[in-house]
Amino acid sequence: MAFTAKDVQALREKTGCGMMDCKKALVECNGDMDAATDYLREKGLASQAKKASRIAAEGTVCAIAKNGIGAVVELNAETDFVANGDGFKALAAEIADIIAEQNPADMDALLACKKDGKTVEEKVQELFLAVRENIKVRRFARYVGKVVTYVHAGGKIGVMVNFDTELDDTNAEFVAMGKNIAMQIAAMNPAYLDQASVPAEVLDKEKEILIAQMKEDPKMASKPDAVLGKIVEGKIGKYYKENCLVEQQFVVDGDLTVGKYVEKTAKELGTAISIKSFVRFEKGEGIEKRVDDFANEVASMIK
Repeated sequence: MAFTAKDVQALREKTGCGMMDCKKALVECNGDMDAATDYLREKGLASQAKKASRIAAEGTVCAIAKNGIGAVVELNAETDFVANGDGFKALAAEIADIIAEQNPADMDALLACKKDGKTVEEKVQELFLAVRENIKVRRFARYVGKVVTYVHAGGKIGVMVNFDTELDDTNAEFVAMGKNIAMQIAAMNPAYLDQASVPAEVLDKEKEILIAQMKEDPKMASKPDAVLGKIVEGKIGKYYKENCLVEQQFVVDGDLTVGKYVEKTAKELGTAISIKSFVRFEKGEGIEKRVDDFANEVASMIK
């Protein structure tokens, strides 16, 4: 039985599955719409599509570095029970390897990447069939160069730092320094690398807020604009120290900034070292988690 693009679209609307999955189902079922629907249900894809809207804020962050390439990926699930499972963590590690090896351009490209005859999307679907929870590859990043990675609390936070230096992972002192920088990023969550990395619009907004705050303060409101301007500049200096990695106080040695720590290590090793860029992923950050009210839920069931 032949089928058309409209049939594929109709099956997609009926089941919520992807276009390619619907097309494959119609091919396998000779264009029979009902049989194709059953096919998708049997494969579990229809169930997966229905659960795709459910909040997946748990999960893990995996970060790896090898052969001059680093990769970090966040894989989400609905519950920490699933996220702590061996199969879930193994999939996150495999996806990180795929990112490092195949260099996908974006999320669609990553999901289409193949390893051992299966795409990443198919591997995610397989895990769904095993755990029956919404599972999503949320985001990833990849660096090429002198990369050091760090994973905190078993996957709660993953950090990847790219350095500009002649040293590599055979130098224990450099790797130790890199780990310290990565742990600093994990703990202090800097928004930017340095002052030059802060967008002008961010600074303008920060100054605007500071001026508004001072004008609300009776002790400050009467001061001339020139004086207020100098006070603002001083506060912006504090903003840099809190939000720029190289300006932050080094957590291991409070007498140094992170930038000075890197300079000190470089001098001791007799070479130049600078931080080029970094990535910090924290699982579930920015995702609004569902809050269950079990008392009301039970009460509603009784009623």
